[in-house]
Amino acid sequence: MGIRIIKTAVAVVLAIYLAQYLGLHSPYSTGLLAILGVDVTRRKGVRTSLQRIAASFLGLLIAAYLFWLIGFHVWVIGIYILILFPILARFQLKEGVVTGSVVMFHVFAEKQISSGLILNEIALLLVGLGTATLINIIYMPREDRQLLDLRERLETCFSHIFKEISNHLRDNRYIWSGRELLESNDILEQAMNAVKRSKENALFQGDTLWAGYFYMRKQQMDSVDRMVQYVAQVYQTLPHGELLASVFDEISEDVKVAHYTGRSEKKLELLEKEFQEMPLPSSREEFEIRSALLQLMVELKSYLAVAKREKKQMEPAAYADSE
Repeated sequence: MGIRIIKTAVAVVLAIYLAQYLGLHSPYSTGLLAILGVDVTRRKGVRTSLQRIAASFLGLLIAAYLFWLIGFHVWVIGIYILILFPILARFQLKEGVVTGSVVMFHVFAEKQISSGLILNEIALLLVGLGTATLINIIYMPREDRQLLDLRERLETCFSHIFKEISNHLRDNRYIWSGRELLESNDILEQAMNAVKRSKENALFQGDTLWAGYFYMRKQQMDSVDRMVQYVAQVYQTLPHGELLASVFDEISEDVKVAHYTGRSEKKLELLEKEFQEMPLPSSREEFEIRSALLQLMVELKSYLAVAKREKKQMEPAAYADSE
């Protein structure tokens, strides 16, 4: 917000000075147009400026025609609104309602229609909105630092979650609040919003690396949520759970490694073969718990498969994925 205020102040001052230098009539109007033109992202700024210019041109033509045809009466302004606003809404140019009204009131205040007046209004539009758009393009804060911080926080949360799962598998009496689950979802929401802003700030092609990384984490978060549900069904400590806990210990460390190691995947495959060689359940309770552990292993394989697949789409040196 602070940066946007500074950019707005700079755009307003430059627009007014430029309008005065060009000798335009009502140069201070460019300041109002500049305030409207400064936006939160580059793409949005360019898009809305073009919409405002198009809407204002259309409004200028309609206003000039109505005042020339009917005269400069206050009630004609009402007719202008009834005609222009539905047209702007129909063609998705609603952003230009205010700027279109500004040029209309300029024409109304002059009580005359002339080519010089029309050209002056066009110049005011181009100077005011053009200056704001230029300032928007020149500087827009990057999201990389925030995204890097969010990535580190998310990986720390994932690591804690896997450690807590491991603790429960070793001792079913262990109680976990689940705070990291809520925090992870909150971080992911913040990250996806930041990624969206980052894309909007790229005029031609957005940075897809961050988008790929957090999309991967979003998919994995869905798997983690399901894992926690299966872990909740493990109400008795079994040797199978203790063995699986060692895999989660491994993943709790690998999740912060800057590449896909494959260690957890190999360990999980060996553990799966070991489970197949173990005796069948001797009671209904053991059957239910081992069934939950088996489903937990399947979900864990899905989690690892996402990291293994998405790694090919990202540059390891920059945003390399981890397990």
